[in-house]
Amino acid sequence: MSFIELTLGSYIISHGYDTKKNKEILEHVKSDSFAKKCIAVSRIKSLSETYVLTDYVDGRWIYWEYEENYKDVMQQLVSLR
Repeated sequence: MSFIELTLGSYIISHGYDTKKNKEILEHVKSDSFAKKCIAVSRIKSLSETYVLTDYVDGRWIYWEYEENYKDVMQQLVSLR
């Protein structure tokens, strides 16, 4: 299993969708600082310039803010293929 180390901060948990309007249920969690974390590459679903999207428990998704440069993270992910 491959891992990548990222410096992560605040995050948003997607708990799924409500049954009435099919609106995404989001929980915003603010962090005062960033911290290094190791993430299994297999958990990463997408990468934007602001967030890395990973799967979470019980079918949830989590959008993490990260501190690194987008291009650098992208190069690391591509090299792990």
